[in-house]
Amino acid sequence: MTDTPSAPERFLSAYTTLRLGGPAGTVTTAVHTDEAVETVRAAAAAGRRLLVLAGGSNVVIGDDGFDGEVLLLRTHGIEVTGENASGVLVRVAAGESWDDFVSYAVTNGLSGVECLSGIPGAAGSTPIQNVGAYGQEVAHTIEAVHAYDRRAGETRVMSPAECRFGYRTSVFKHDDRYLVTAVDFRLARSGESAPIRYAELARSLGASAGDRVPLQQARETVLKLRAGKGMVLDPEDRDTWSVGSFFTNPVVSAAFFATLGEMPHWPAADGTVKIPAAWLIENAGFPKGFAGAGVAISGKHTLALTNRGTGTTAALLDLARTIRDGVRSRFGVELHPEPVLVGCEL
Repeated sequence: MTDTPSAPERFLSAYTTLRLGGPAGTVTTAVHTDEAVETVRAAAAAGRRLLVLAGGSNVVIGDDGFDGEVLLLRTHGIEVTGENASGVLVRVAAGESWDDFVSYAVTNGLSGVECLSGIPGAAGSTPIQNVGAYGQEVAHTIEAVHAYDRRAGETRVMSPAECRFGYRTSVFKHDDRYLVTAVDFRLARSGESAPIRYAELARSLGASAGDRVPLQQARETVLKLRAGKGMVLDPEDRDTWSVGSFFTNPVVSAAFFATLGEMPHWPAADGTVKIPAAWLIENAGFPKGFAGAGVAISGKHTLALTNRGTGTTAALLDLARTIRDGVRSRFGVELHPEPVLVGCEL
């Protein structure tokens, strides 16, 4: 492990896809799971504040930074641990690049995560917000989550039910009780994708809903779609200097939705209705490219709020508030942030 790196590396902007965030008190890098667990255990015993960062793709850190210890999770490893009639069990270290794992699965003929190609960040972060895109979410394939329980002082293997997965949420989100150390995925041994569920992806594939396509075709098509929306990291493209979708799609009651008038929507759980946040934002008067001070809505995707290179977290959150308040005023619908906010609030 390496403690207290040189001054530039203490600025957390170096570890987030937004390239925003002030200094940390100290920074510790863990390349092995036992190092990570020991760091968390020691911080808890000493009463030190601790922030865990892996890919930094779903976090907004305040300009004042984090006055405590930051643990950079840099563990790696992908291992097949079992196979039976229900599929192949693959264990992925929490610090492993998510897209490297998806590439591994596709290359090895393992189906179930191909539509999650191109999502930045680490594998251990995906269960925290139940990452999803193009009709798939990690809850569809997670068999178990390995986590260190700070409260109990022990490592646990948690079932999907214990993880309490929901729309972009889980038991891990907004609660620092658990350090995710590895995730087990149950994937099908197949050269074809899971049934295509997302209409835009189906159209791009020339397929129908429910069809299966070759894994590599699914992955390449998703990567192309995401790149067109600025959702594949590119250091030269500031439309990708973001946390991806900043707001979740709001879910409202059917009765309330009936008062809103005609707009795109999908059925959600228990008779509720999901409305695309991007549509609400655009129709509340905030088009692609709408700018603040050194920040802007992406020129490629309305849900991405981006750092144009001179932005600050304060400016980004001012832009987010302007959009949130505008949508509330126009439609009476409340938008909620998808990323975790550290040292700042919306």
